Amino acid sequence: MLKVFCGYDPKEAIGFHVFCQSLIEQSSIDLQIIPLQGMQRDGTKAFTYSRFLVPEMCGFKGHAIYLDASDMLMLTDIAELAELFDPSLSCQVVKHDYETKHSKKFIGSDYESRNASYPRKNWSSLILWNCEHFPNRLLTTEYVSKQSGEHLHRFGWLEDSRIGDLPSCWNVLVGEMDNTDTKIAHFTLGIPDLSYYEFCDYSNQWYDSKNRMLYGPMRKEKRYAAQ
Repeated sequence: MLKVFCGYDPKEAIGFHVFCQSLIEQSSIDLQIIPLQGMQRDGTKAFTYSRFLVPEMCGFKGHAIYLDASDMLMLTDIAELAELFDPSLSCQVVKHDYETKHSKKFIGSDYESRNASYPRKNWSSLILWNCEHFPNRLLTTEYVSKQSGEHLHRFGWLEDSRIGDLPSCWNVLVGEMDNTDTKIAHFTLGIPDLSYYEFCDYSNQWYDSKNRMLYGPMRKEKRYAAQ
C-alpha cells in the first residue's frame, strides 16, 4: 500500500478535498492517505514543516510520497509516480528553476501576499521520499524543529547528488509554466475556487473534480471556465 502524505490547512479545506477526489478516483493501487497539519510556526501553513517528518513517521522504512495537495490536482494515476522511485537517492523532486511571473499570489482573498522568487522554489511541494536512505535519518522531530525553513525547503541536509530529478510534468506550476503532458497541476498562485483564478489553466478539470466530490457523477455545478 502506497503511503501518500497530503498537506492540509483548514483555510484550504475545499482544495484539499478536491485533490483527494482526483487522487482516489484515478489510482489503480491501494493508498493510505495521511493528512499533515502539525508543526506550525512562523505564521506558515500548518504543513510547512511537517512534510520533513515523513521519513520519521514511516519509521525510516520504505518509501512514501508527499504533496502540498490543497492547491494541486491529480490528472493521472499516482502509481505512475511511485514507479519512478529510485532506491539509490534520498528523495526525488521536480527541480523548478524559474523566476515568477507574478508579484502577488492568492489575489482577491484574505491571504493575498507577495510572491517572491528564491532558489529551489516549490521543490519541496512534491517529494518522493526514500524514508530509509541513511541521510534522511537526520530528520527527527528534534532536528526539524530547530532548522530554518530555508534550510529544509532547499534540502540543506543533503548533498545535491542525493536529490533526484523528476520529470516536470509531475509538478506543473499553473500560470508559471506550460506542459502539454501535465500529470499534476499545481495552482501555486491560487486555486480556481478563488474568483481571480477561476478561468486559469486546468480550472475545468478542477471544477469537474469538485462536482464529483460534492454531487457524484450525476449532478454538475453550473460553474465552468470559458475555455
